[in-house]
Amino acid sequence: MPVKARQFVRKLRGGAQAHLLEAEDGHFYVVKFRNNPQHRRILINEWIASAVIRYLGIATPATAIIELTAEFLEQNPDVHFQFGSRRVPPETGWHFGSRCPGDPARLAVYDFLPDALLERVANIKDFLAIYAVDKWMGNADSRQSIFFRARLRDAGPASGERAGFMAQMVDHGYAFDGPHWSFHDSAAQGLYFRPMVYASVRSIADFQPWLDRIVYFPEEVIDSAFKEIPSAWLEGDGDALEALLEKMLARRRNLPDLIDNSRRSRTTIFPNWS
Repeated sequence: MPVKARQFVRKLRGGAQAHLLEAEDGHFYVVKFRNNPQHRRILINEWIASAVIRYLGIATPATAIIELTAEFLEQNPDVHFQFGSRRVPPETGWHFGSRCPGDPARLAVYDFLPDALLERVANIKDFLAIYAVDKWMGNADSRQSIFFRARLRDAGPASGERAGFMAQMVDHGYAFDGPHWSFHDSAAQGLYFRPMVYASVRSIADFQPWLDRIVYFPEEVIDSAFKEIPSAWLEGDGDALEALLEKMLARRRNLPDLIDNSRRSRTTIFPNWS
């Protein structure tokens, strides 16, 4: 069920002109609006990609459909797009929300960590997993992530909790080449800008178990996500989306080749892969 927006927090960077909003469920969301400057298909891409990434066990925010009412927009005039000197309000109705890991007034969230901290991120191997996903889904953007401190549980006989950094993979709007809904593969697509996260890769085997999980990815997960998409986001694009998702599923078995082709085209991606 949709969650109503309750309070405007601030505007965010990026081409979609997303806003940070508090919703009535008490959570904070990065909200991309249906009539955003990039295209309403960005919301669909986010919804499908998030469902796939969560199923694969890669850290990514929870998602929700956020409802904007006319009353909310009237009470929050700062919620608008800026086109030069012209202001355009979002449409009322349902929009895409990516949940923040906590209250932004209490939890510090970073989009950059220095090398000494980055190499100690608890789930740094998620960057290998998401690289495989981005290749599969034709992400035309660079890989975006956020970092925050969390309580981490240690494994083993002396198990306990400790504080450490976690990464979440965010901003999947340019899966499927964004609004173009196509697959134009290139070596640079989907790359995180810090090569350190790929230093452990020495062969295609280092992308396991995610390669196998993608190759045998269950179609019903994607079908379920498709059925949850609001009709207002589709606007007659249902058949085009079905065709796109069929192409995506057909690419599963080509994923090892897609990764290897990128590696051969851009040898600096994986410096320890020989």
